[in-house]
Amino acid sequence: MDYALLAVGAVLCIAAVTAVAPRVGVAAPLLLVVIGVGVGALPFVPTVEVEPEWILMGVLPPLLYSAAVSMPAMDFRRDLGAISGLSVLLVVVSSVVIGIFLDIVVPGIDLATGIAVGAIISPTDAVATTIVRRLGVSPRIVTVLQGESLLNDATALVLLRSAVAAAGTSVSILGVALEFVISVVVAIVGGLLVARLSLVVRRNVSDPTVNTAISFAVPFVAYLPVEHVGASGLVAAVVAGLHTGLAAPRFLAPQHRITEEQNWRTIELLLEGGVFLLMGLELDGLVDDVRGEHDVLADAIWTGAVVAVLVVLVRAAYVAPLLWALHRRRKRVSGMRQGLVDWQDRITSGEVPDRSLRGRRPHSAEEERRLAEAIERRGEQFQNRIRRAMADIDYLAAAPLGWREGTIVVWAGMRGVVTLAAAQTLPHDTPHRSLLIMIAFVVAVGTLVVQGGTLPLVVRALGLVGTGPSAPTGERTRLLVELADAGMKVLDDPELARPDGASYRPAVVERVRRQVVVPDDTIGWTEARGHDEEYRTLRIAVIEGMRDTLVRARDDGAFDSSVLEGALAELDADQISLEVRGGPIRAEEG
Repeated sequence: MDYALLAVGAVLCIAAVTAVAPRVGVAAPLLLVVIGVGVGALPFVPTVEVEPEWILMGVLPPLLYSAAVSMPAMDFRRDLGAISGLSVLLVVVSSVVIGIFLDIVVPGIDLATGIAVGAIISPTDAVATTIVRRLGVSPRIVTVLQGESLLNDATALVLLRSAVAAAGTSVSILGVALEFVISVVVAIVGGLLVARLSLVVRRNVSDPTVNTAISFAVPFVAYLPVEHVGASGLVAAVVAGLHTGLAAPRFLAPQHRITEEQNWRTIELLLEGGVFLLMGLELDGLVDDVRGEHDVLADAIWTGAVVAVLVVLVRAAYVAPLLWALHRRRKRVSGMRQGLVDWQDRITSGEVPDRSLRGRRPHSAEEERRLAEAIERRGEQFQNRIRRAMADIDYLAAAPLGWREGTIVVWAGMRGVVTLAAAQTLPHDTPHRSLLIMIAFVVAVGTLVVQGGTLPLVVRALGLVGTGPSAPTGERTRLLVELADAGMKVLDDPELARPDGASYRPAVVERVRRQVVVPDDTIGWTEARGHDEEYRTLRIAVIEGMRDTLVRARDDGAFDSSVLEGALAELDADQISLEVRGGPIRAEEG
């Protein structure tokens, strides 16, 4: 009964804090940690203990999956190098540095145990993403921070497992590296298979509620079997989310995707809020454990404080050369742009890009036709590659990462619930286990409160509030023109026909044609009166053609991700409106 009341109170508390936090200018997770600490200290509140496996297996997979689904895949690809370095190399370096420090200052533990605790403390939390996104900083900073938080948990847990094993027996560095590579490869394959299979299944489900229910199982279906074979289930859940977010517009109806997104937002709100509230609630029990074993709570606090400073310094030492490398990369690729433009002009003028097709002489009309099709197809492929490369160059030029952005990346590296949950998985025979768990907790809560609480001030002091580059003024117009051309192409198709094989009435075709150019539900209704179902079918066919063009443009990276998301939302809203209303609103009813 006590836990049931706590659960109900937690849900209400999360909802209230989430609603109030923007008004007081403090991130909701920080308020929830403080509230949890206060509630946990009340004498009538029982000690809260949650098995760490519930967090690592029950909470992290859906949270990471949900975040990955909403991640702009093209932006993630463009900064994959920086994200991978922060998620893998920085985690390893931080773990070793922390391990050496703990081996020196905490008597009775060896280097392997210190590195294990370092792996526990190394992964960052996604709460920083929420804070900086709300402040309107560059979307590229958000992408880097979010991508790092998606992947570094897996690196830390693999390293933790290896370090714990090394504490009892000998483990080679090469063996750990090989285990990590195999773990990631198996996870990527497993995540892709689960994501594609789930999309194929869900495409044939007509009920949005059932479709969403299936999506709730996807992160666990990706996580559990991959984890069972010794690979990283968290990476599998992330990969499944990335592929689902990328491919969903091709497989799922708009109403299904929107319903799923709304339900997942609720799940994400409750799980994320719950784990931060739990962090605060567990403090009282952790303090009692430390007092009972050591009677030196101060040792845990000062050691944790030093470790917290140490991880910031290590992060700054890593980010500085990373910024230099990114700057060099931006200068290098900027010089390649004119060459790409020249190649684009040569292909447009008819030059064959593939040497194997040059000079080939057809011996019949059929061979000539096939050769022309092959040349056109290869030209389109080269054009797509060139457009993608130019879009990547423009992306890097529009949002450079300088020292101010680097400062945000450093200061946003706060720790969170993964640190606390992973700390409690340390073997029970680990020397000074309670002290080490308390050190991890001090680092997690300390960085959340100090860095998370001051991050908005740092962003404002650096002048980065609202500095995210908006899409170029003409970019949305250019996209709308491409979508309109795609709609016209559907209407001009000589094989255009109704589902029963009959031709569309000219008045309906003209109605839709005019609406593609000027989207207004009242235009041409007199001509289309009486053909509600015919109009709706044709209009949805046009919208689907426009959506296909939009998805291809997204894959090419030719437009800003925010512009693409806005256009996709408008197309989805139009289609849902048609499906719900059964046709356009009549002028006399409007």
